[in-house]
Amino acid sequence: MILIGDKLIPFENISKISIIDDIKHTNSNSTIIFYFQEEILKYCFENELSSAVIVSNIKEAVYANSLNAKYIICKENLAIKIQKIADNYMFDTRVLAIIENSDEIESVALNEIDGAIYKDLL
Repeated sequence: MILIGDKLIPFENISKISIIDDIKHTNSNSTIIFYFQEEILKYCFENELSSAVIVSNIKEAVYANSLNAKYIICKENLAIKIQKIADNYMFDTRVLAIIENSDEIESVALNEIDGAIYKDLL
């Protein structure tokens, strides 16, 4: 299980952006996190950038996987649905549920979601 943002477990560098120009100000080799935007997703794909896409529906998740996002991030109830699709279609992209604290890790694990990311990072 992937845990991003947990104080006990080291995690990769994360850079949140809202427009393509923000990428200039990110650390090299960091994973770029953004709310689903077709232009940014396509830019990351074309430039082989590690990306994590915050999605609000299944269609956005399918696009994120198809354009090689590293992570699909969403609320747990949506993550459960997307994880089922991801398992069926063998997505390379990992599904992360948004959590507020470590008490929610058990629920994410029991729902067999790939991992969790703490809300503070978003």
